Amino acid sequence: MSLTPTTQRASSRELLDVLIRAGLVAVLAIFCFRIFAPFLSLMAWALILAITLYPLQVRLRRALGNKNGLTATLIILIAFVVILVPTYLLGVAVAESIDHAKDIFKSGSFRVPPPAESVAGRSLVGQKVYDFWLQASTDISGLAQKFAPQLKEAGLALLGTITGLGAGLLLFFAALIVAGILMAYGETGHKSAVEIASRIFGPDNGAQIADLCTATIRAVAQGVVGIAFIQMLLIGVAFIVMGIPGAGLLALAVLLIGIMQLPATLITIPVIVFVVVTEGVSAITIIFSVYVFVAGLADNVLKPMMLGRGVAVPMPVVLIGALGGMVTGGVIGLFIGPVVLAVGYQLFWRWVRDQPRPQSGAQE
Repeated sequence: MSLTPTTQRASSRELLDVLIRAGLVAVLAIFCFRIFAPFLSLMAWALILAITLYPLQVRLRRALGNKNGLTATLIILIAFVVILVPTYLLGVAVAESIDHAKDIFKSGSFRVPPPAESVAGRSLVGQKVYDFWLQASTDISGLAQKFAPQLKEAGLALLGTITGLGAGLLLFFAALIVAGILMAYGETGHKSAVEIASRIFGPDNGAQIADLCTATIRAVAQGVVGIAFIQMLLIGVAFIVMGIPGAGLLALAVLLIGIMQLPATLITIPVIVFVVVTEGVSAITIIFSVYVFVAGLADNVLKPMMLGRGVAVPMPVVLIGALGGMVTGGVIGLFIGPVVLAVGYQLFWRWVRDQPRPQSGAQE
């Protein structure tokens, strides 16, 4: 059946209207994204913190007369104190270490011990190491002038890292404040999340997908950040008791390495070697070495127990998502990666299992 010219013009007009509306919606979406883009990291961190801390909000608000605003404010104030106090102490320790190093260099009392003759013949690069070490022990100022460009670049890189850490800390504090506002309206936010998920994935999947995203974020916070924090405490206390130089910085390095999903043994083994070399082999050093080594491996036991807890997907899926997200998106990708992979995993298996059943009366 052929279409009349009037029908063809009407169809063309309708198609043109659809294309114009789609174009306007796309332009509006682009402008909205560009306006919201500067706050994207802030809102992502705020949402992650709000989801992670909301169970604490539910527990405390019963004791505070079901006042969501007061409960959220109290949680955020406690979080500020918990983060600011160690940060302040760490900053003071670093500043004192830098001042102490400056005083040593200015007084001229800093000396590098000369190398042993056996260093020159230990390996293929032994002679170069011996020459470099010997110059450092006899003329350290000349050696510093020789490598002045490299030292300048390293100093600028260190300054940039410190500046980035400061900016990241400010962003984190701002995200904490926004997270408190989100937690105060937690129930409304959950309903909105379910409505959005239902619109995207369908009414039958919306609530389950929203709960899956929430559980995945909390599992990563407990299984990655929580385990890294536990390891930092276990190892940091041992470093402080043993009197390891820069114990606070080393403990912070353990935390960062744990968040990046690297083994804490990268820090603990060199420290163990340093203690054994400087203090000798004794009962104290053996106990310290065994304790620190075992504490550095604690994540291998804690991670399978905590990382997939409460998540309706296998733990390897969450772990692979955390590692892949960390590589592609940094620290925030540590949370986004598992969420995306968990949702994709669930939708994939629903699609696999949603197959038409063969009719019982069908003939072969």
